Amino acid sequence: MTTGHVLLGLLSRGQQHGYDLKRAHDAAFPSARPIAPGQVYTALERAAAKGWVELAAVERDGGPDRRVYALTAAGRAELERWAGSTEPPDALLSHPLATRATVAMLALGPDAARAFLDRQRVAVVDRMRELTRTKTDPALTLGERLATDHAIAHLDADVRWLEAAAERVVDLTEEIR
Repeated sequence: MTTGHVLLGLLSRGQQHGYDLKRAHDAAFPSARPIAPGQVYTALERAAAKGWVELAAVERDGGPDRRVYALTAAGRAELERWAGSTEPPDALLSHPLATRATVAMLALGPDAARAFLDRQRVAVVDRMRELTRTKTDPALTLGERLATDHAIAHLDADVRWLEAAAERVVDLTEEIR
């Protein structure tokens, strides 16, 4: 995902200036890190260089000039191409949980690894419960619901992995004996 493509999506709703795009981004993706104004303008400059957006107007309202951007036909075509393509799964199989469990196993032994996995499982399940309660809030936007569902699904996968890893630690302990 690129910031530029997100901004193309936001511009598809009509002309906007950079600050409006920043606010729209932060409102549409409240669970993401807020976008910095400099990021918005850098992404707009890149998109303009590619012909995806154009300067539609410059507003003067007593303060600094406010540049209003519009999506071009080429920008709409790029947005449709991007939105219609798949996001490739991570190529690397490394994950912080797997790394920590492996280090605990190697450095501290199977009991320490199992204890880490048990503590981590409790932390993940607690977070899943918190998110499950959160997603029932009727004030959540569609974007917030989608992000919450995505996080819960990933946490559920983490729980399954933690349980499988704990079994493997037990199997490895028996194998070593």
